[in-house]
Amino acid sequence: MNTANSPYVKRDLAHVWHPCTQMKDHEQVPLIPIRSGKGVWLEDFDGRRYMDCVSSWWVNLFGHSNARINAAVRDQLEKLEHVILAGFTHEPVIELSERLVEVLPAGLTRCFYADNGSSAVEVAVKMSFHYWRNVGKPAKRRFITLSNSYHGETLGALAVGNVQLYKEIYQPLLMDVITVPSPDCFEREPGESWADHSRRMFAHMEETLARHAGEAAAVIIEPLVQCAAGMRMYDPVYLQMLRNACDRHGVHLIADEIAVGFGRTGTLFACEQAGIRPDFVCLSKGLTSGYLPLSAVVTTEDVYTAFYDEYVKLNAFLHSHSFTGNPLCCAAAVETLKIFSDDNVLERNRALAEHMGSLARQLEDHPHVAEVRQRGMILAIEMVKDKASRAPYPWQERRGMRVYRHALERGLLLRPIGSVIYFMPPYVITPEEIELMVTVAREGVELATCD
Repeated sequence: MNTANSPYVKRDLAHVWHPCTQMKDHEQVPLIPIRSGKGVWLEDFDGRRYMDCVSSWWVNLFGHSNARINAAVRDQLEKLEHVILAGFTHEPVIELSERLVEVLPAGLTRCFYADNGSSAVEVAVKMSFHYWRNVGKPAKRRFITLSNSYHGETLGALAVGNVQLYKEIYQPLLMDVITVPSPDCFEREPGESWADHSRRMFAHMEETLARHAGEAAAVIIEPLVQCAAGMRMYDPVYLQMLRNACDRHGVHLIADEIAVGFGRTGTLFACEQAGIRPDFVCLSKGLTSGYLPLSAVVTTEDVYTAFYDEYVKLNAFLHSHSFTGNPLCCAAAVETLKIFSDDNVLERNRALAEHMGSLARQLEDHPHVAEVRQRGMILAIEMVKDKASRAPYPWQERRGMRVYRHALERGLLLRPIGSVIYFMPPYVITPEEIELMVTVAREGVELATCD
């Protein structure tokens, strides 16, 4: 049936190759061209609306077409769209850096900019390696990561992650890293608390750091939530123990807050819940409230000083992007931080998160739901074949795809990870919209597990 969407779908499928997609799926699953967005809602060319329950891949914080951010970008566009950041600077990048240093854990004082989350991870990895070279410890060149971790899809970022599908395919191109079992609390023993499980699992990290301290540059970790692994979560005590162990063994700690930063876990940054300061923090996604691609790596004076030297020493950090610190991106990011400070966002989110959790936890008794877990504004519902044993559905059955298609029919954008349904909505969502979101997810669970 031809609709107003049809010409756009035809034109798209003739030339566009979509990310993280088996394009053949679009023979059966509709491609949806979006004409506009407002708040939590997207609208296609037929006038159908879809609630953006996943913040368009976890980036949107304050709704589509946010009036304040629109105005900030528009105002900057009339002044300066871009300038090289080597040898030049501009007000938005200065103000953004000042504001980031103000809100991040004390001691993180130097901001290096890139274009996206994967690039931020590349920067942090290279910067840690280069630091140890500059201070006379070139043997420290390996990285320690967690199982089921995800840090991006450029080659360096992919190497320090552990999503098996990606790593198996591209393994010949990747550097060798050291992988430690995740503290994922879904795997805890019956009756074991999140904190006790996280402490027990830290023994693997302690042993690895003791064995490899002489060759390890850094541990890289997603604080509190391993998002791409299916929103798997762990207790802040793990981060406290990790910070102490990295200090004892002389290894950097890289916190990848790209997905979990800017209020997603209940605090502005997830590391705050453990009271720790990493050596590097990687930021992107919500940094511009999802408006424009920008990332930042914020580090310490100690790291910065290791690169600060006479030119002839050739100690300068070697990394650049054409659009580093783009003024339009920085203007959006500055306004995003202003909204946090002006509108009491985190307190409002606590009420929204409580409402979302109380409704979703009604699914805990479902015979094919193993767990409903939550950390702030991130909530996940894990569907399983057998509740008692927690045996998963075979991935080939694509149970999550059934939920996705049902949600589209009901006017919601849910994008399950395997058999895990999750919510990560924009912060402008209302309690009534949360109720609709949970209702449709419950319907999707029933539909996906009925055989």
